[in-house]
This record gives sequence, structure tokens and C-alpha cells, in this order.
Amino acid sequence: MARFVDRLRSGSWLTRERMRLVALILLAAMVIGAGFLIGTSNGLNDRFGRPLGTDFSNVYAAGTYVLDGEPAAPFDPERQFARERKIFGADTQFYGWHYPPYFLGLAAALATMPYWLSLLVWQGVTLFLYLLAMRAVLIAPAPARDGGERTSSDRGFPFEGGMSNDWLLLALAFPAVFINLGQAHNGFLTAALIGAALVQLDRRPIFGGVLIGLLVYKPQFGVLIPLVLAASGRWRAFAAAAATVALMTLAVTAAFGSEVWTAFFAFTKFTRIVVLEQGGTGWYKIQSVFSWVRMWGGGIELAYAAQIALALVVAAALIWLWCSRAAYPLKAAGLLIGSLLATPYSLDYDLMLLAPAIAFLAADGMRRGFSPYEKSMLAALWVAPLIARSAAQTILLPLGVLAMLAAFALLLRRAIAERAPRPHGILDSAA
Repeated sequence: MARFVDRLRSGSWLTRERMRLVALILLAAMVIGAGFLIGTSNGLNDRFGRPLGTDFSNVYAAGTYVLDGEPAAPFDPERQFARERKIFGADTQFYGWHYPPYFLGLAAALATMPYWLSLLVWQGVTLFLYLLAMRAVLIAPAPARDGGERTSSDRGFPFEGGMSNDWLLLALAFPAVFINLGQAHNGFLTAALIGAALVQLDRRPIFGGVLIGLLVYKPQFGVLIPLVLAASGRWRAFAAAAATVALMTLAVTAAFGSEVWTAFFAFTKFTRIVVLEQGGTGWYKIQSVFSWVRMWGGGIELAYAAQIALALVVAAALIWLWCSRAAYPLKAAGLLIGSLLATPYSLDYDLMLLAPAIAFLAADGMRRGFSPYEKSMLAALWVAPLIARSAAQTILLPLGVLAMLAAFALLLRRAIAERAPRPHGILDSAA
């Protein structure tokens, strides 16, 4: 047992060969699964009668309403459902449109193409943007304040001696990629925007702020970002983000009229009650403390109390972290993981945000050494999307939430440890 704990602590079990093997197996399984799903499909639907790309069907249907001159229609569940059945067949289940009006323009552009082409363009372009952001994270300059040099304990870990093609394999085989591809969701775009924004935040603060502003289409992940920017005095990025949101709001109102906002705010009640509080999507799909409490039989009030308490703790921790002298990759990864933990409405495809978090921490570990258990924690985060839904569904254990909580705590522990005087290379000797 002691030897097992030592291996977890050092991460010596996590060799390049093992990671490549697991990644190749998962990538092959994804390709085979996708080929089977497409090969057995019937027109626009798979063998189970679901639209190919499942959740993308609501984006496409909403876009057709915009092209018809009815941009408020997607916020009416009955009308949205009717349009989905018209496109995909009478047996199609309901896929709700839960996005703010900012996303309507992109939905309309995608709806100008046939569904198959639109689906391929959406997934292909956003996947490419995600990979660009991941590469940018990994090649970003080392932080100015270095905490020590690497030692031989890190040999064999990906990116040793410079970035190799292993990063691309691991980024493509990340299990949340499979989930996002299967549901044709927006996790690639969200991860690309936040990841790229965090890379650019201090080097090009205005550009980074613009990227942050574009995240307004997923407002649940933007709650903590303005708080962190203000607390750490990054006012140029804050102003750029605010200006981007303001300009987009004016553009949407000018293009679609004020009625889309009335329809959207009225529809948020449906999202809150049916999807979140009643678990219409399925508690096992939602990766939050709120869903955890509801899944274990807790009431709505208790679930909100637990979620609010966690959000306050995470917010306070991030303010301290971003105002501290901790290395920037710790701050960036903390914000990514904290943004997932703070919202009650985070589904398993949203775990794409863990990809840039892992990349920030891995790149930092290769530069400055890994703290105890850090390599094992990165492996756990990487695997979490693969088992989060099934574990919650079968044994009611929210492994995705638990992995994020553990990673956030470990990240804070390292940031705290780096504040205290320590012998040179203590991180490396501990690893």
C-alpha cells in the first residue's frame, strides 16, 4: 500500500508510453464509434431515431427561424419543438434552445447550409479553434517568476525536451472531445475562447478582453471572470470585455428587435425549473454540486445553498490566487476549474474547459517541477469526463465534481506553498 501511495505521490506510474497507449485506444474507439453511428444512420437521424449531432439540432432549428424572420420563436418551447420535428421527423425528442440571443446570428449562418454540411462546418471549425488554443497554452512563454528547475523525475512525461506531437494526441483523445463530438455541442468553442483569452490576457489585454466578452453566449461561465479581472487590476481587459458585450447587445437588438430579449428572459424560467431544478436533462449529466445534492435526494433549497456556498468559497479563493504572486499558469487553471465548480448548470460536454486547465498545469510542471500528487491529479482530470456520467448514473457518485474539487484544492495548496521560503528545488524533490 505504501508503495502504491508513493507512486501516486510522485506520478512515476504516469509514463509517456502509457499515456500514448491509452490515448490511442480512446481515439480509435471514437473513430470506430463515429463510423458506426454514421454508417447505420438513416438520413439526418441515427439508428436510434435521434438527429445526428443530437443537440446541434436545436441550433439548426433556431437558425431556420431567424432566416424566416422570427428570431424570438426558438424561445417558445412548443414552436421550437415543432420546427425540430419538421426537420428531423415526428419521433424526434425535444432539444431546447437555452442560449441568449447573442447566439442567434451564428445559428442563422449555420442554417444557410444543408444540415450535414452545417454540422461538419460547426464541429470542424470549433475543433480547429480548440486545438489552436491548446497549442497556444503549451507554447506560451514561461512565467517570469520561476520556482525551480526540472529534474530527471520528469523524464518521459509528454513535452519533455520541447513540445512534441504528444500534445495533439492527448488533446484529441481527451474524453470530453468524444462527448462534444457526439452531441455536436459548443464545448470546443468555449474552451478555445477561454483558453486563448487566458494566454493573451497579460500580453494583449484588449484582445484577451474581447475574447472574454465573446463568452457571453455561455453566461454561466463568465460570472467569476470579471470578478478576477477587477480584483487583480486588469482593467484594460475588463473594459474590453465590457465593451464587447455592450456592442454585441446593441447589434443583436438592432438586428432582431427588443422582443428577443423579452422572449429570452421569459424562457429562462423554463430552463431553471425544468432543466436545472427538476433535472429534466438528467442529474447524472449535470456536473455540479447542485446536481449532486439533488441526485442524492436533497431539496431545491439545500441544493442552492450548497452551490452558493461553494461559489462563494471558490470566488474568494480565486481573488486571493489572482492577487497573489503565484505563477500565472496556476491562476489560469484555477479560474478554468473554478468557473466549472461555481455554476449549477455545467454539463459533461462543458468539461472541455478542463483541457486548457490541464495544459496550463502540465506546461508549468515541465518548466518548474511538479508538486506531490500533481501528475496523478492531472491524469484524474483528463480521465474524469470519460467516467463522470456513467458513475453518476450507475452508482450515484459524482466523480467529475470530486475530481475538480480535489484538483482545485491541490492547486491552491501549491500556490500557498510557493509563498513560504523553501529550499531550491523542493517541488522537484517532492515529485
